[in-house]
Amino acid sequence: MKSMKLEWKRGDWAAYFGLMTNNLTNLLTMMGLLIFVVGIPKEIVYGRIAPAFGLAVLVASICYAWFGLQMQRDTGRSDVTALPSGPSAPSIFTVTFLVLMPVYQQTGDADFAIQIGLVWCFVEAMILAGGSFLGETIRKMIPRTVLLSCLSGLGLLLLAMNPMLQAFEAPTVSFIVLLLIFINWFGKKPIFARIPTGLLLLIAGTALAWISGLQSPEAIKASMSSFGFNPPSVHVDSFMQGLPHALPYLASAVPLGLANYIFDLENIESAHAAGDEYPTRKVMLANGLASMLGCLMGNPFPVTVYVGHAGWKAMGASIGYTLASGVTMFIVPLFGLGAFMLAIIPMTAIVPILVFIGVVTANQVVRETPKVEVPVIFICLFPWIANWALTMMNSVMGAAGTNAAKIGTDVLHSKGIYYEGLVHLGNGAPLASMLWGCIAIFAIINKPLRGAIAAAVGALLALFGVIHAPVVGFAEGSSLMFVTAYLMMSGMFVVKHVLDSREVTRAAAPVSES
Repeated sequence: MKSMKLEWKRGDWAAYFGLMTNNLTNLLTMMGLLIFVVGIPKEIVYGRIAPAFGLAVLVASICYAWFGLQMQRDTGRSDVTALPSGPSAPSIFTVTFLVLMPVYQQTGDADFAIQIGLVWCFVEAMILAGGSFLGETIRKMIPRTVLLSCLSGLGLLLLAMNPMLQAFEAPTVSFIVLLLIFINWFGKKPIFARIPTGLLLLIAGTALAWISGLQSPEAIKASMSSFGFNPPSVHVDSFMQGLPHALPYLASAVPLGLANYIFDLENIESAHAAGDEYPTRKVMLANGLASMLGCLMGNPFPVTVYVGHAGWKAMGASIGYTLASGVTMFIVPLFGLGAFMLAIIPMTAIVPILVFIGVVTANQVVRETPKVEVPVIFICLFPWIANWALTMMNSVMGAAGTNAAKIGTDVLHSKGIYYEGLVHLGNGAPLASMLWGCIAIFAIINKPLRGAIAAAVGALLALFGVIHAPVVGFAEGSSLMFVTAYLMMSGMFVVKHVLDSREVTRAAAPVSES
């Protein structure tokens, strides 16, 4: 049995820069939304929310590093890669636009809005912590192909797609960074092999950005205004004050809590497929408790197992990268360094790393999937594609000061834009992707009773608007249409089971002699 020893490997540099930058982007996005979109005072965002945000990520990172060290000790392996930790990116937008913004607009009270957000986050954390006792069972019930396929959609559409678009907005920087990734991480013969690839990407991208004039010395000066010391503090009283008033805003917490639950299961399964078999219960419980701690310190955004374990492992990362990223995520808001870091190091130099992670995540399911089950991969992608397209469309229409209702779905349809289809397929993408993956795989491998159960679960989710609906609600809008359709599918699976049973019975019956 090997003793526990935290070592820093060459691959940890690249993984650290990639994970830290992604988490830092989420941190800055969160702060920008709260300050410039919602209008919450800077002193609350910088002094209260951001430090607690960083603390929650740090605590989860410490737990993941500890789990990795335990695995090293128990297995004697030296190639263990720790799980990546980070905030739940969808929750940043959901909490901001569905909870904090409407409450603040109605009341003009930032403290009250945050109190409601804290209760929302606590409910999310309770779902993760409570579900940790069922996670291993559910992970075994849902086929690996489905879990990894859902994760591939998340990796490609939510993690890699926007960074790829950003790369094409600054090709003089990002194309060289992408080429270095192809040569060093996908290829067999790396260039400048003595330099850690992550450091090489950072140096090359930063140099090209400054040479191209994409970075400005004025931005560095402006970023220094955010410097300060902002230690996290306890805000249990804020949480308690929000409890009596939070119920109307908790409808979105349950489906997103379930979605985060699925994210965790998928990422844990991805680690298992890569050879790092972490205990589902411990990991999910750590997420739930870290989110609760962050909530009680004033942060309304939960943390999660971040996507990309397979990618970080492919880089040669060990355990140090996730711990270092967590420490950075704590220090940056503690001293107000986020804007300063991005003023020096351009996003265009680092976002290609996220493209690599998304591709490796998607490639994992191709390697792990039996040939007959390959169609499931693409079935699982459709909800994610619709979710991404719906988000883009709504953002474009919002920027133009309009929306689909004003334009009219008939007008959009005449231009070949099936907006209602995007709404139905894209909403609830994490659960819809998993659901359709289960339906497809049980049909392919001829498990009709399991398929009938999956379709019946789809009917239940649709009935409450958890999938295929823009808002949660019982039997609202077109939800009954989807309930009927799923029940019809369930019935067809039952018919298939009955027909199969009759064939088996006839085949087993003795042939009478004439």
